[in-house]
Amino acid sequence: MKFNYLPIGYKLMLSYLVFIIILVSVNGYVTHSMYDSSMREQTRGNIQGTLTQIRDNVAYKTDDMVRISSTLYDEASFVDSLKRRVSGKENNIRMEQVLLPKLESASKSIGVNLRLSVYLHNETIDERYYVYKNGNKYDDIQTYNIYWMSRILSADWYTSLPAEEHGVTMAWKQVEEDADGGRISMIRRIVDLSDPLHVTEMGVMRFSVPLDELFESVDYRKLGDGAMLMVKDRAGRLIYSSGGPPSDDLSGSYLTIENRMQQQDWTITAYVPLTIIKQEAERVRAFIIGVCVVCFVLFTFAGAFISRYFSKRVTKFVSVLNSFREGDLHRRITYRGKDEFSQIAVALNGMGEDVESLIHKVYLTQLQKKEAELEMLQTQINPHFLYNTLSSINRLAKFGENEKLQKMVVQLAKFYRLSLNSGRTLIPIHAEIEQSNAYLDIQKVKYGQRLEVTYDVDPAVWPYETIKLILQPFIENVLKHAWSGDRIHIRIVVKLEEGDILYRIIDDGLGVRGERIRDMMSGKNDNESGYGIRNIHQRVQLQYGAEYGVSIFSRVGVGTSVTIRIPARKRRLFARGEETAG
Repeated sequence: MKFNYLPIGYKLMLSYLVFIIILVSVNGYVTHSMYDSSMREQTRGNIQGTLTQIRDNVAYKTDDMVRISSTLYDEASFVDSLKRRVSGKENNIRMEQVLLPKLESASKSIGVNLRLSVYLHNETIDERYYVYKNGNKYDDIQTYNIYWMSRILSADWYTSLPAEEHGVTMAWKQVEEDADGGRISMIRRIVDLSDPLHVTEMGVMRFSVPLDELFESVDYRKLGDGAMLMVKDRAGRLIYSSGGPPSDDLSGSYLTIENRMQQQDWTITAYVPLTIIKQEAERVRAFIIGVCVVCFVLFTFAGAFISRYFSKRVTKFVSVLNSFREGDLHRRITYRGKDEFSQIAVALNGMGEDVESLIHKVYLTQLQKKEAELEMLQTQINPHFLYNTLSSINRLAKFGENEKLQKMVVQLAKFYRLSLNSGRTLIPIHAEIEQSNAYLDIQKVKYGQRLEVTYDVDPAVWPYETIKLILQPFIENVLKHAWSGDRIHIRIVVKLEEGDILYRIIDDGLGVRGERIRDMMSGKNDNESGYGIRNIHQRVQLQYGAEYGVSIFSRVGVGTSVTIRIPARKRRLFARGEETAG
């Protein structure tokens, strides 16, 4: 026997012993909990249904407040009025015709005692606010207030707001006078989205609502006497409770059920006292002991017999399989019998005759197929670039622009020298960048100052290699389809990120609709652009695997960003140099 090797006979025997232990444990558990668990499950189901209804009622009110805040957040005219810095009559018109009606409408859109406070960076807008004190006539009505941001710039609740994510970022906190008045606020920024690349904060809006009104449906009486309901935030801090404060340890005497509110990140927890059955323990214990003794004796004898029966047969097959693993495919097994083992023996003998030839045949076939597909994709380079460049050369020669003609011919020769690259598929990254730069130099002769190009290349990528001709087709696609005026800017980024090389081609052109991008990537779009994108995507995946390839993000009217991800693999020259240095 080899070290750490356990024969199958012993494994079968141990498995039967484990089976005995499991059987005894399961019987004990089922018997002991057959009364308790059924009652717990029924109670849990009823409470869970009630909690779901309570959660939905609270969510209805919070969603209503989010909806009202969105009428200000997404209102372009409201945001534009906040940006304008005017005074005098123009400011009065803005206040009376835009800001005050909008805030009054928002504060009275839902039937709760809502206090809307708006804090603004633009100090040309007048402050207007109520003073909330006990007995104040405004304490129990829906009001709105306008403050300057200078009041809260150093406030913890403002500085702790997370980074803005459009339409998502908001927070529920007790701030300012909320704690004293038994209220809670929903806080959300007001942002200017006119420039999608630079979101500007215009201010902050705070919707304050009484806890008793927001959590009106959180009533312990819905669960029964002695129950407790608690609402906690993500950090476990208590926001609201019904039924009195619970004790520190509720695990033993209470049934605990939780229901999360994902958007607000709150947890509604119900504590229900356990007054249901914990009886008949002695009868259950006696039953378990009897089952343990009977099962252990019966299965021990059965396990010894069965493990010995199977271990002899399996050992024969293991010896043949070991021979196959060591490369001896001529070994055969002789078995007498008419059961499944005889069928396994016949199949194993047949497998030994065929497996070696099949392995070589399938392996060579798949390898040749992959190489053929890769070679085919690489030969499908769009020839239109050559035709268009020769046409431009002809036009320059016709008009006698010899300096531009010479420059274009030199760059064309350089482009094809780098593209052909002695027939190699993998080239240094600097060669790929140089090839794309040669292409752009040709295009700059054609477009002049209308074409602006910026490179952002991480020096850490120089030791690595890449598939050739994966940048130029996307640059060509930008120049063909992305113009939105008489100029265009292309930014080419190459960087090393988490063991991968990332290429990005970013333009400020027309942009592409999401449906069209999906059609191009899926093959539904058969035009030249879609075919070229799929061509590069397939080349990358054939070379490196399915986890790499091309992804496209675009916004109509803003521009397009194409990302090509490949693994960071060093060129052989650099790899040998590192080994020698090591």
